[in-house]
Amino acid sequence: MTAQKNKHGLLAIKELENILDTCTLDLNPVDEVWPNLYIGNVAIAQNRNALKKMGITHVLNAAHSKQGSIGDQSYYGNTIVYYGIPADDSSSFDLSVYFKPASDFIHKALRKKNGKVLVHCIMGMSRSATLVLAYLMLCQRFTLHTAIQTVVLRRAIYPNRNFLSLLLDLDIQLQRKRMLCPIL
Repeated sequence: MTAQKNKHGLLAIKELENILDTCTLDLNPVDEVWPNLYIGNVAIAQNRNALKKMGITHVLNAAHSKQGSIGDQSYYGNTIVYYGIPADDSSSFDLSVYFKPASDFIHKALRKKNGKVLVHCIMGMSRSATLVLAYLMLCQRFTLHTAIQTVVLRRAIYPNRNFLSLLLDLDIQLQRKRMLCPIL
């Protein structure tokens, strides 16, 4: 059974990677991937003038406390609400423990008048993209496939295989819940 599950898991991940590979966009410092929701790199996150021009009100740093990623609430002062997640872009880091808190942070921020959220990591491709995909699944009721297809139309992303696997698990959980209680 485990070998069968691994085989199907690997096939599912390969299928997701094929969708990710359809993206023909160049990797930009920042892109709006959903209304008032942006994915970006660390350089844009550390450019307070650019953030001000964009009207960013909230920053979610998925590489908090990592080398090259400065940022905390004191860095942004009282102009931007900051939330840091000390995630590793690795094959063993369990980013899923942050799916709900990150989604709640994004959702609450977007509900505020003029709320605009930047989610970033170092390059803006894996950790930050994974958290945005989880948000779209948890708060916008997207399937994983739909979430990926939505984002790759606007930004080049490439979550690592571990993160894709965690998102697949979330997708399965959400589909089961929705089958049991369709109004969820």
